[in-house]
Amino acid sequence: MIKIAPSLLAANYLKIGDEVDKVIASGADALHYDVMDGEFVPAITFGQGVLEQVAAKGFDVDAHLMIVHPERHIEEFAKAGARYITVHQEAAGFELKNTLRRIRDLGCVAGVSIKPFTRVDALEDVLEEAQLILVMTVEPGKGGQKLIPFTLEKVKALRERCNQRGLNPIIEVDGGINTQTAPLAVSAGADMLVTGSAFFKAADPREFVSAVRGGK
Repeated sequence: MIKIAPSLLAANYLKIGDEVDKVIASGADALHYDVMDGEFVPAITFGQGVLEQVAAKGFDVDAHLMIVHPERHIEEFAKAGARYITVHQEAAGFELKNTLRRIRDLGCVAGVSIKPFTRVDALEDVLEEAQLILVMTVEPGKGGQKLIPFTLEKVKALRERCNQRGLNPIIEVDGGINTQTAPLAVSAGADMLVTGSAFFKAADPREFVSAVRGGK
C-alpha cells in the first residue's frame, strides 16, 4: 500500500497542534517533518521540540534533515522519536555511508535524499545501506512548488537499479504531490508520497489521503 506523509511545512503554524491532529485523523501514515538550518537551504524551520510532541502521540514522524553536517544531529532526532531519518547526499558527503549505518543502529529507518539536479549515480555506493530513498521533485526549502517532471525519470531509474540488485528500499517523493501528480509518481516506482499544500488546503483531508493513496 502507498504510504502518505503530509508535510508540516505547509501547515498553519498558528494552529500547529490542530494541524498535527488533522494529519493523524486523516488516515495518513506519517508526518513529514522538514528540518532546515538556513544554510543547506535558505529557510529555517523546526528543531526537535515539536517532533518530540508529535511522536508522543504515537504517530510516525518522517524527519527530513535539510541541514549541513547531519551526522552531528541524528542522535538527537532519534531520541526525540523520529521513525524515519533522512539526510541529504549533498550535505553528508564522505560521512554518508557511516551516517546511514548510524541511523539504523539508533533503531530508525535510514533514508538518503537527492535534490532534483543530483544524478542517481551519486547514490551508487550507498544503495545497500539506504532503507529509504527520497527523491526531491522540487527544489528543497520552499513549499507550494510544482512537481518537476523529469524527476520522475529518476524515480523510475532508481527503482529499476534497486530491482536489479535485489534491493527494496522505500522510494519516497517530495514536492508538488496532489491527486493529479500522485499517480505519475506511483507509476514511476514511488511507494511513499509527501504532500504539503494540497493536503492542508483539502476540504476533506481524509478523502484527499484516500484519493492520493489509491491513485494509480
